[in-house]
Amino acid sequence: MNLTPDSALDPAISERLRHTAEGLVPVVVQQHGSGEVLMLAWVDDEALARTIDSGRATYWSRSRREYWAKGDTSGHVQWVKEVRLDCDGDTLLFVVDQVGAACHTGDRTCFDADLVHRVDG
Repeated sequence: MNLTPDSALDPAISERLRHTAEGLVPVVVQQHGSGEVLMLAWVDDEALARTIDSGRATYWSRSRREYWAKGDTSGHVQWVKEVRLDCDGDTLLFVVDQVGAACHTGDRTCFDADLVHRVDG
């Protein structure tokens, strides 16, 4: 895959986004077809442009301070089917075809590990 450091996001899209003070927007990642929520990640305009250009989910790592295309090291690639913007412009949704585990722990989703509360009935 050829990710260039000069990918540019369409200014009309960027203007619709409500970025954090760090220039980031949260992304909820959902499995195409099933609707399963896989993970949450962050993008800036560059990462979003790379995602749109390549068809592979690319994010900004807040801890490593670098871009990462999902699956570069694990092989667990996310092929992006849709990019959606919520009504407030402050959250994106990537609808993807996930290959392998979405979570860095090896779980299918990042939400498999810890149930905080459940309402039965």
